[in-house]
Amino acid sequence: MARIRCDFFSEALGMGTSMTVLLPERASAGIGMAGSASAGDPPVLYLLHGLSDDDTIWTRRTSIERYAAPLGLAVVMPQAGRSFYTDEAHGNRYWTFLSEELPEVCRSYFRLSPHREDTFVAGLSMGGYGAVKWALRHPDRFAAAASLSGALDVARRRDHPTNPINPAVWHTAWGGREVPGTDDDTVALLERAGDDLPALYVACGTEDFLYEDNVRFVDTARRHGVPVTVDFSPGDHDWAYWDAKIQDVLAWLPLRPDSTG
Repeated sequence: MARIRCDFFSEALGMGTSMTVLLPERASAGIGMAGSASAGDPPVLYLLHGLSDDDTIWTRRTSIERYAAPLGLAVVMPQAGRSFYTDEAHGNRYWTFLSEELPEVCRSYFRLSPHREDTFVAGLSMGGYGAVKWALRHPDRFAAAASLSGALDVARRRDHPTNPINPAVWHTAWGGREVPGTDDDTVALLERAGDDLPALYVACGTEDFLYEDNVRFVDTARRHGVPVTVDFSPGDHDWAYWDAKIQDVLAWLPLRPDSTG
């Protein structure tokens, strides 16, 4: 695959930012790794980072390039700071950047399929929250969305008795705004979701401090008849878990047979 670190100016953020992009490449001579690419525009996975990381982290902590290469899948990894993928109350418009500007910028720079059936989103921790929020707020754009150890009940995290969100992070992202019941509350989004949703995948380790959030999200989905592929298995909030589970996510994605070469 081609690996591109792309530095560009964001109108939504009013500043320069970065993304790491993996693009399919038809190749067979590389030692120990073959690539695949379709004749047309490739499917794309937007892959979101967690609270302490940036756009390079998936390529540094996992073998995402090796996993995606035989699938003919482009992977876009944007940088979003510690924003929880929101238009911050005291910061930048990261939700606008992610949901509106980023797809347009990517398609202007790279050959990527514009079709819903070829577009996917996933992330870990804060990025799992961002991925599910994006998919539930814009279900017409995605065929599938996956959360790994996601902060899927963020509305309860501000006052959590043992693992609350850092008050400074919360203040920057939401200030004094109420989150419960809003479009930043993924449980509330699920409760009022329509019928034509992307396929949803939720994975979380049973030793993870976010496990209870994921259980509540899944219980809400089942109560409202929303299908979710669930993987609750032993694991903690760490890269050993995410490196394993991103492979499961890639195997689960509903890639069309004609989207890979």
